[in-house]
Amino acid sequence: MITTKQRAQLRSIAATEDTILHIGKGGITENVITQCRDALAAREIVKGKVLENSMLTAREACDILAEACNAEQVLSSAANSHCLSATPRTLKSSW
Repeated sequence: MITTKQRAQLRSIAATEDTILHIGKGGITENVITQCRDALAAREIVKGKVLENSMLTAREACDILAEACNAEQVLSSAANSHCLSATPRTLKSSW
């Protein structure tokens, strides 16, 4: 579990990142999980968007991806459907 300060710092880091993961009507498939794992390995933080035609909410998608990729959920916002995950490596190196 991360603290509020850690979460705030990670959100500020992610503000400059591009949204690279899009979850649509197909939901979260093995392909999406693989893409997320690869992105986390390369960037250590992933910003995704859950499209309107998806059956999942941003929170649900972020929970599933965080568990599947062994990552920490940083933020999931229902207002703009964004989801953010970070690897434990990022959490340790941020402080």
